[in-house]
Amino acid sequence: MAKKADQTASFMVRFNQKIFEESGESKVQWRGKISHVQGGDEQNFIDFNDALSFMQKKLAELTKEATKDKTSDQQEGILKKSLYMWKTIAQTGPKVIMDTLKDPKKQLTQIQDQIQGQISHLGDEIGEKVQIDQWRNASRSDFKKVKKSISELADEIKKLNAKIDSISKKK
Repeated sequence: MAKKADQTASFMVRFNQKIFEESGESKVQWRGKISHVQGGDEQNFIDFNDALSFMQKKLAELTKEATKDKTSDQQEGILKKSLYMWKTIAQTGPKVIMDTLKDPKKQLTQIQDQIQGQISHLGDEIGEKVQIDQWRNASRSDFKKVKKSISELADEIKKLNAKIDSISKKK
């Protein structure tokens, strides 16, 4: 069996605020720059959807390169599957960014609450420091616990996605 190449794509997004006078009135505009870390390509944007498009384009290029030995139909199917996450990001990403820019403290608090809720849900044992002396090989019951925890996290993520979808539909 041929070894599959792992692909990694990292993006860095920077925002800066421009405050200017227009017709005697103060105006604010947020601008940004997105960079593909591995390739070094960059793009300036005013509309965050342009940043999302930049990421989609770079990920599509990586997927096409990784599947160049496939038929065009196979490539298209793989590309559609690999970019499925963008449906959610495209629907909710700009709103999250705008809400964060409008009230960063509120958004940070909400994110922290969600993370804290997940940590509490998994139990206090996550917060405990494991001493190296206590390390041992994982048992079957350990794997079952991890599997159960992952399942619980997946359920919570589904609930969060449902909430995001309902919020998106209201707008």
